[in-house]
Amino acid sequence: MAQGRGVNSLRFNQDQSCFCVAMDSGVRIFNVEPLMEKGHLDAEQVGSVGLVEMLNRSNLLAIVGGGSNPKFPDVSVLIWDDAREDPKDKLVLEFTFPKPVLAVRMRHDKLVVVLQSRIYVFSFPDNPTKLFEFDTRDNPKGICDLCPSLEKQLLVFPGHKCGSLQLVDLGSAAPGTSVAPVTINAHQSEVGCAALSPPGTLLASASRRGTLLRLFDTHSRLRLLELRRGTDPATLYCLSFSADSAFLCASSDRGTLHVFALRDTRLNRRSALARVGGVGPVLRPYAESQWSLCSFALPEGTAQCAFGTATHGPTSVIDSAARRDRAVRIRNGHSRTHLRHCCVLRWDLPEVSVQPRRELQPRRLRRLPRHLRRRRLLSPPQLKTPP
Repeated sequence: MAQGRGVNSLRFNQDQSCFCVAMDSGVRIFNVEPLMEKGHLDAEQVGSVGLVEMLNRSNLLAIVGGGSNPKFPDVSVLIWDDAREDPKDKLVLEFTFPKPVLAVRMRHDKLVVVLQSRIYVFSFPDNPTKLFEFDTRDNPKGICDLCPSLEKQLLVFPGHKCGSLQLVDLGSAAPGTSVAPVTINAHQSEVGCAALSPPGTLLASASRRGTLLRLFDTHSRLRLLELRRGTDPATLYCLSFSADSAFLCASSDRGTLHVFALRDTRLNRRSALARVGGVGPVLRPYAESQWSLCSFALPEGTAQCAFGTATHGPTSVIDSAARRDRAVRIRNGHSRTHLRHCCVLRWDLPEVSVQPRRELQPRRLRRLPRHLRRRRLLSPPQLKTPP
C-alpha cells in the first residue's frame, strides 16, 4: 500500500461481506453490498494502524500499530472490542511478540499471528492460550491463510523447502503437542501467494514469478489444475475463491484482475497451440495451460480482490490516488466508488457459456466453373530421346 496516500493495508473479513482499511488516520470499516461505511476508529483512539483484521461481522478487531504515527508497537496484536461503551475498556487483549507482526488471521475459535520465520496459534476469544507454534521459511510477506469453515480448521503457510507449502489441520492435533504439517511441493521458486477455499477443500498458490497459478486438493494433496495468468513476471497481491469455490480471482501489479473457472474449466480460454497438436516438450506446458475466462483493468496501486455475496462478480478494493470524499460513476458496465483514500470497483462476470460442437454434415461438392477446370489429357505425353 502506498503509505503516502494514508492507506497501509486492506483486508476482507471471512465471508467477504465487509472490508477494513488500516490507515494513518485510524481504521475504517465498510460494508460491501451495499457499499457504506459501518464504523471507524480515529487516530486519537488507536493512532496510525499498519494491519487490521475483522472477525466475521462482529465487534472484534485485531489491530497492529504501524504507519506514520503509531500509538502501539508493531510487535503487539491488540484485540479491540468496539461494543463496549467505555473507551478505556475497549482494548481487551494484547499479545506481544519478539519480532514485528506481518499478518494476523482470525476465525471464530482461533487467532493466528505471523512473524517473519514463525507462526503462533492461540485459542480465541475465550481464555486465550497458545496452542501451537510453527517454524517457517523466511516469510517477509507474511504469507498465511486460515480456513473459516466449521468443519475444517486448516492452516497453510510456506514450508522449509523452496516453493513448498505446509498444511496443518488444527482440529485434529492436541494443543501443546508437536504437529507434523503436510508438505505440498507447489512451485520450483519461492511461494508468492496462497489461499484456501471457504470449505477448505481447495488450495490455490502462485510463485513470486506470478505467471502460473496451481490448484491442489487439500485431502489428497494432488494438483488439480494449472492456470496461467500471463507470460510476463508479476507480483500477485491477492488470490480469492468465490463462496461456492467455482471461481478464483487474482490481482497483480500488472494492473489486471483475472477470473478463472474451477468447476467448469471449459469456460477458461486455451492457447491456439493446443488446437494444433503435435507440440514439442518445450511448448507443451504452455499449450496445455488454461487462461482466465475474463480479465478487468485496475487503477494503479495495490489491489485486494474478493467475490461479492449477492452476485457472482468479483469486488476489488484498490488503493487509488482518488482524493474525493464520495462519488459514484457508472462506466462500461461496472460501478466505481471513490472514497477519500481508496476506491472500490465492482464488476459482474460476463455471461459465458460453452456451446456444443456442431456435427459436420456431408455436403455435395460444387462443380467448378468451366475456366477453372483442369483439362483432361486425351493421351499421355510422348517422351522422345535425342538421337
